[in-house]
Amino acid sequence: MDERPAAKASAAIVAVILLLFVLSAAFSAQRKDVTQGFDEVAHLSYAAQIQRSGDVWPRLETLRMLDAQTFRFTGEANYLNHPPFYYALLAALGPRIENNPGAVFIHRLLNIVIVAIGLAAGMAVGLFAGFDRQRLYAYCVPLACIPVLGPLAGAVNPDNAAFAGGAVATLAAWQLISTQRTPWLFAALAGTLIASWAKLTGLLLTGGLLAGIFLYLSWRGRFRHHWILPIGLTAILALAPYAVFVAQYGSPTPDTPAQIALLQTGARSTGWADAARLSLPAYMLHFLSDFVAGWMPTLAPRNAVNYAALALPIAALICAFAGFGVSMRRLWRREETVLDVIVVAGLLAIAATLTCNILFSYGRHLSSGWMMDAYPRYYLPLAAVVPLAGLSLLSAVTHPRWRTGLVVLLIAGPLLFRLLGAPLGS
Repeated sequence: MDERPAAKASAAIVAVILLLFVLSAAFSAQRKDVTQGFDEVAHLSYAAQIQRSGDVWPRLETLRMLDAQTFRFTGEANYLNHPPFYYALLAALGPRIENNPGAVFIHRLLNIVIVAIGLAAGMAVGLFAGFDRQRLYAYCVPLACIPVLGPLAGAVNPDNAAFAGGAVATLAAWQLISTQRTPWLFAALAGTLIASWAKLTGLLLTGGLLAGIFLYLSWRGRFRHHWILPIGLTAILALAPYAVFVAQYGSPTPDTPAQIALLQTGARSTGWADAARLSLPAYMLHFLSDFVAGWMPTLAPRNAVNYAALALPIAALICAFAGFGVSMRRLWRREETVLDVIVVAGLLAIAATLTCNILFSYGRHLSSGWMMDAYPRYYLPLAAVVPLAGLSLLSAVTHPRWRTGLVVLLIAGPLLFRLLGAPLGS
């Protein structure tokens, strides 16, 4: 049977989903208030300062904020502590930001392009894997319906670059396991470098994924020794900006005076500064509950329906954990597929990063009372791993009724959550 018509139909499905996502992100970019969410003024200010000075590696303590109305620089210090590469890219490609509020929309469109590349790469995993129609929907719909992804794409934020890099790395890692072809290694390393230079979490997530895959290939005797040099060079380049930060500030996530002031002011305004500090177990529960609620970011108060809808992403996570167990069992029995390797390596990388995130955030809580570090968007570089884990579980369900119910959950759950997870108009 000729498989080309089926492949073309699958590609058409992916293209339609991608187009709908881009239109949604563009609508968000057009209507979003620059002061609402994602620290957009701070990110624009970072890029504008690089445009103004021409210095592609400015000292963090010299960064200043733009006025959100006039886009003139103020004396207020910028609190960001990320590497400058993403901002230098925007500074080079986009129009001048200082004194030009109209430039924001163009810079948002650049971010939509970045995210669209990432989403296309992420969904292409389903095409390269040859998923049938049912599995393709169960994989692509959750990716395109990530609640935070559309609004984030329509904003200026380095998480967009981290997402794109992570998606490219995931696709290339899939193909590297399948073919052991060196060009896919270079693509995976390039994606990892992009994500790493965007944010530290991008380095931890994509680096963790590839580290797990390289260990697997070595375990199975499929690792090629001539890969060691490019892997080593990429590791050095990925770590370099954080090594510079350690040399300059003593930490890969510098606590600049503006960053410290932001935490202290925020903690005082919410009453956290004077409240008793939580124990680590209590803080972990708070962090995880905030993390689930943050999957659908909203500035408006949630109602009972919105809270009830949070059961849908929780169910998806439970399915992912179950799929992880299925994939681990196959690895142990040497019956694994590429899907199982990606699921195990990806979820272990997410778990390790989440652990680091919680411990780091708990330290900030103890020092200042701050309690707002549970942001799901930090984990977007490996977003594809969760629906892939759901497919791993699906492959182990043979009873027709249970299988149908799981397919409905995987496909309809993300759509329903987009409709019910936040107050209307938020």
